[in-house]
Amino acid sequence: MTAAEETGEAVPPILAVVGLSKRFDGLVAVDAVSLAVRLGEIHAVIGPNGAGKTTLINLLSGDLAPSTGSVLLDGRDIAGLPAHRIARLGVSRSYQRTNIFRDFTVFENCRLAAQSRLKSSMRFFRPADAYRAVNDAAEQVLALVGLARQADRLAGMLSHGEQRQLEIAMTLATRPKVLLLDEPLAGMGAEESVEVTALIARLAATHAILLVEHDMDAVFSIAHRLTVMVNGRVLESGAPQAIRQSKAVQDAYLGAEDLAVR
Repeated sequence: MTAAEETGEAVPPILAVVGLSKRFDGLVAVDAVSLAVRLGEIHAVIGPNGAGKTTLINLLSGDLAPSTGSVLLDGRDIAGLPAHRIARLGVSRSYQRTNIFRDFTVFENCRLAAQSRLKSSMRFFRPADAYRAVNDAAEQVLALVGLARQADRLAGMLSHGEQRQLEIAMTLATRPKVLLLDEPLAGMGAEESVEVTALIARLAATHAILLVEHDMDAVFSIAHRLTVMVNGRVLESGAPQAIRQSKAVQDAYLGAEDLAVR
């Protein structure tokens, strides 16, 4: 339950997606999708392969421009803005494939991410306080994700799960309001999955999180709201228990027997 649900308050969404579509020639990859994400909330987007989930994240992050529709960040339409501008406005993302600098240390990876928040006028002539702020930001996010003791290791030497944690740390170093996490548990063993799932749950206290993930045990354990996509469209959206019991969702994706054991 989110903080808003616990207090009964109606909290406006930080991120609101309205009628968002993306066409590639004759293919409609995302078809009139609408959803909302609030502070303190994990909104999971689930669906079979090819449902349009990653394309949706690409549209929200600016990696792709939408064909139609709006993406409202605190009421401002950011649809179609380039990725770097959307990141500066407070939306950060992870990728299906780990996106780190393997030959840099863990700390250097986070410091580079933190530096991306500096104004361009400071990139050549940085005062000492700018260096301290960047270093402090890197140290803080490494402590937050549990990698402080690994700060001096080369990123390429980390385990797969630790590399995913590092990527999340790098997204946090940009000081986002909204986190877009694309299959953060992909390729992990059971123990690593538990650790990263717990990390995502903790981050929800101070962020709005849109999560795309195939691990249904993890999704149903931490998501406050779910949206099910099939063939680019929203099939159903609601609380986890409502989605679990939905006949339409069972038929299209999850399967009644699969849901019954969870």
